Amino acid sequence: MIRVLIVDDEALVRTGLRMILEAVDDIEVVAEADNGAEAITAVARHRPHVVLMDVRMPRMDGVTALREINRYENPPKVVMLTTFDRDEYVHSALRAKAVGFLLKDTAPRDLITAVRTTADGSAVLAPTVTKRLIDAFAGQHSPDAPAARKRLAVLTAREQHVVHAVARGLANAEIARELDMSETTVKAHVSRSLAKLGLTNRVQLALLVRDAG
Repeated sequence: MIRVLIVDDEALVRTGLRMILEAVDDIEVVAEADNGAEAITAVARHRPHVVLMDVRMPRMDGVTALREINRYENPPKVVMLTTFDRDEYVHSALRAKAVGFLLKDTAPRDLITAVRTTADGSAVLAPTVTKRLIDAFAGQHSPDAPAARKRLAVLTAREQHVVHAVARGLANAEIARELDMSETTVKAHVSRSLAKLGLTNRVQLALLVRDAG
């Protein structure tokens, strides 16, 4: 059973997420919280496997709570929830090692899949979300281009082709067609690239490519 904590300052959002998740047999919502401070306490008390956490909340925002939660031994996987209209916290959440981002209008089926995927240890970032995140930060100047290029140099040529496709927001199936390889091989290249670079998800990978220019 996958244990989930829902953190959002809007009761209606929490209720909707709970109804969706508890409609399946392998997910249990063990607690709710309406701000980051309550989330930290709830994680210690209920030991969820996955936390769905709003980015912007009163009293304590989701990014601050994420940093504190990650101090725990064997912390849960934290997926940030956002409307993504104007989220200045998105980049900070990625740096704080959120394992994924979901838009609040994510379809119920995709939300359930995301929770299961996260619980299994994979990042949950829809390619459309990846592209929107990259587009949002594309205009920002990065002073770290040489360092980013040096980091990417550890990848093989094929891995670099794959991560550049990831940075363009392509799904694994699209990358497989474009680079003439199987989808399983694409997944393997992405996983190896993340491991080599010490990253946790596709958006961090794409942002590194962007930083490298």
